[in-house]
Amino acid sequence: MIIGWILLAVAIALEVAATISLRMASVGGSKWWYAGVAGGYFVSFSLLSLTLRTGIPLGVAYGIWAATGVALTALAGRALFKEKLTRKMLLGIGLILVGVLLIELGSSHA
Repeated sequence: MIIGWILLAVAIALEVAATISLRMASVGGSKWWYAGVAGGYFVSFSLLSLTLRTGIPLGVAYGIWAATGVALTALAGRALFKEKLTRKMLLGIGLILVGVLLIELGSSHA
């Protein structure tokens, strides 16, 4: 099942990269950024599908993929684009991390 977690981690990284590419394309960057958007999302969803084939439950895989993607995208926005990251947003990221942990702990005892 370790391969499933590796696939999920790569899927998350590609989803975040695709979202960053979308930001780059939308602020007047090269239109080639759209290739990164389409490719990143396509491969990310494909890897998420492969993750499910390894036996990781849908609720766990999708929950971790979506939540972690949101948290990492917010942090990347701050690091790369100097976007605002308030205390409430940081609290939200913390809650996401707790939620992901609880989803994982809950699935391992089911």
